[in-house]
Amino acid sequence: MDMKHVFICGAKSFGQYGGFETFVDKLTQYHRDQNEIRYHIACKANGNGSAGGALPAGAEKLPDENGKEQFIYHNTHCFRIRTPDLGALQSVLYDIAAIRYSIDYCKRHGIRKPVIYVLACRIGPFIGRLRKQIRKAGGKLVINPDGHEWQREKWSFPIRKYWKYSEKKMVAAADRVVCDSKEIEAYVRGKYGKNAVTFIPYGAETDPSVLADDDPAFLRWMEQNGLEKGSYYLMVCRFVPENSFREIIAAFMKSSTRKKLAVITTEDAKYFSKLEKELHFSSDPRICFTGTLYDQELLKKVRENAFAYIHGHTAGGTNPTLLEAMALTKVCLLRDVGFNREVGKDTVLYWKSADLADLIARMEALPEEDRSAMGRKAADRIRAAYSWERIAEDYLELWRSCDEE
Repeated sequence: MDMKHVFICGAKSFGQYGGFETFVDKLTQYHRDQNEIRYHIACKANGNGSAGGALPAGAEKLPDENGKEQFIYHNTHCFRIRTPDLGALQSVLYDIAAIRYSIDYCKRHGIRKPVIYVLACRIGPFIGRLRKQIRKAGGKLVINPDGHEWQREKWSFPIRKYWKYSEKKMVAAADRVVCDSKEIEAYVRGKYGKNAVTFIPYGAETDPSVLADDDPAFLRWMEQNGLEKGSYYLMVCRFVPENSFREIIAAFMKSSTRKKLAVITTEDAKYFSKLEKELHFSSDPRICFTGTLYDQELLKKVRENAFAYIHGHTAGGTNPTLLEAMALTKVCLLRDVGFNREVGKDTVLYWKSADLADLIARMEALPEEDRSAMGRKAADRIRAAYSWERIAEDYLELWRSCDEE
């Protein structure tokens, strides 16, 4: 059987908190030893979310090709795309440049029938011409629309209108749409009458951290952030408004808990300053911004020792950080939206903005045996429905089916 070449465009890089970045990291990790698929992953060379010149741990640098930096990671060919840093517009330019480079790479290397998998719907107005070039190479265009990007608070009204229009054009052009949430799948089928839609969620691992509770790296991180085992709530996500930072911090400050809130997140000085002016959270010693933490085993250990996890995502589909929390943290408190209920079902607790402080108080009154039972139930849910082994196999079946359509 001929090798199938799959080009994935749209993720920023590896090892970050975004869903797409986690996805390409885990997909290539779980497929690195198979011999059916050859992955080619686009990475941002500059701007927001890029890794700069740093390579992922274990990656091997390759000679530049056609002006692009390249490296091998998880037995996968990765290439860096540099575009002008023009704020929100950079992501549009990045996706277009990544797809064009993928098509050009196929021409130079004689690759026929590639799959171009585009993550998010940023380039709808420009997809028509690109699709013609993909078809000319005998290839298929597959897209993942992510969540409802047009709902995100960070976008102005005109940009939200653009997102809606772009989504419509991308879905219409795609040979197949992959949705990581059943709610998004139903939306795409109902809104656009699209039949070629496949549900494949993200995954998580339920294995505990290889680090011991007294590992020096873990103890050092805890000391640096003024935390004690079992005495902190945890958030792990990108620092954007739609992850409910305002609501969670305000509720935590209102609550009477003596535990801390450890916030592992990315940097955004402007948004941080805005929240501080609104909430004055720096005066509350319980609020602890720790910065980023990309060491996966250390992050697992931090999750395992948290008293509870608070999840505030409102605009995405199946979120990897939620899956990872359910796999490792005893109690998870989720913002009450459809995406989160689809994942958590009856294994977690749900909150709305007005009742999070009260939920914290009620949850702290739960007996330890009840908390432990919730944790086991949530981990069982992840093993049954969201294991990376299962997701990796689903993607193999998807790529195989592209030759049959």
